[in-house]
Amino acid sequence: MTLDNQRLKDHLSPNSADARSIAPRADSTALTTRELEDRRIIHRNDSVREQADAFRELRTRLLALGGERNFVTLVASVGQGCGGSFVARNLAAAFAFDDSKSALLVDCDALHPSQHAALRVDTSHGGLIDYLEERQPDLGSILYSTGIPRLQLIPSGSQREITGEAFSSLRMRMLVDSLHSRYPDRYLVLDAPPVLGSPDARILSGLADLVVLVAGYGKATPEQIDKAVASFAPEKLAGVVFNHIP
Repeated sequence: MTLDNQRLKDHLSPNSADARSIAPRADSTALTTRELEDRRIIHRNDSVREQADAFRELRTRLLALGGERNFVTLVASVGQGCGGSFVARNLAAAFAFDDSKSALLVDCDALHPSQHAALRVDTSHGGLIDYLEERQPDLGSILYSTGIPRLQLIPSGSQREITGEAFSSLRMRMLVDSLHSRYPDRYLVLDAPPVLGSPDARILSGLADLVVLVAGYGKATPEQIDKAVASFAPEKLAGVVFNHIP
């Protein structure tokens, strides 16, 4: 995995119940090295040292761009099969590596959700779409432990063909603002649908501070990458990750 290092040039005031519902929960039993590898998650052991170092470098570059504050990062593939969800998951894990930081991974791909399956999380209480459609009013219920210290997941929840209206809603903006602002050590990673073929990634970029575009190595053409790049505000686009892993 490589990163192009050229940078391409409130409404919610939670009440006390809301504050309790989105407080970080104690992590469940931490996953073993074997379990992390089964889930394709980086760890500190030598067996995935090269991958772990690559994601640490990506995290470091984003921190340099984000400055002295926590921020929201959108990770979006150019197209299907580029490995954007793999990158989003491991970028969130890289933030959680730091004992002084925590991370929240939000699966925003309502048509092809994958993070709950990859992390093997039981999402019986629903997820993001259920919350946005007000079928799950309790935000705390859709925050799931992952078995990775300091990393939580909001899964996509109910599958939907069209989600642009939900992602552009005031409720979505309030959700992101609240999750982002309440804990200054928490870094949000939004796993977006592919850029080409859907407006969702572009809509979600309005909620993010930085955007990482993922191009599958040998899968996305230069023309497709250029088209995907043009979907985002230049000041938000942190760079392009060329990913070898689907």
